[in-house]
Amino acid sequence: MNEALLSVSRLAKSFQSGVEQIPVLSDISLALAAGESLALMGRSGSGKSTLLNLLCGLELPDSGTISIAGNVFDSGLTSNGHSGERRWADLRRQHLGVVFQEANLMPAMSLLDNVRLRAKLAGKDESACATWLDRLAIGSLADRYPDQVSGGQRQRAALAMVFAMEPALILADEPTGSLDRLTADEVADELFRLQSDFGCGLILATHDAELAARCDQRLDLAHRASS
Repeated sequence: MNEALLSVSRLAKSFQSGVEQIPVLSDISLALAAGESLALMGRSGSGKSTLLNLLCGLELPDSGTISIAGNVFDSGLTSNGHSGERRWADLRRQHLGVVFQEANLMPAMSLLDNVRLRAKLAGKDESACATWLDRLAIGSLADRYPDQVSGGQRQRAALAMVFAMEPALILADEPTGSLDRLTADEVADELFRLQSDFGCGLILATHDAELAARCDQRLDLAHRASS
């Protein structure tokens, strides 16, 4: 495999419930190169969303290390001698594209302005944003607001936001879970096509075995938590 874009070593995470520590993830290790995809599988509660939150710095692990594009993080708040919080914020803004089950759009902004804002935050060229909406077959809806389009169209706009920032790594949490089968297949096709064209890494949390089978690697978290 090529040099890892993402490397995770011995990652563990638990949550407090009263006086009891509930383990969610234990001894998770993985590596992903640029252009590769990985499916996170497992039942609800197996830790898929928790792992994604750790991989974008929204939660801290109890132990283990995460390396993304040369930035190394551990269970503390330091990274390469700098503030871990600041480094995570910089990575999320510039290099990490996150896709949620429900499209995370600003309701008071048009689809195009949502995409432009995401590109601007990443320091990318805003003039290409309309092209991303065209590539995702919603260019004619650029001036509409999120509540004026369908769920599938909102999800396509969310993908346009991610690709407009030119991410090194995409983290997608059940991105088709709220869509009907036909729309889900269409959105998934666009995600994989653009990820392949762009050459970025993709980690996809999903219950969908067919969707997971399209990824280069699969990690089943169902039996990875400590008992």
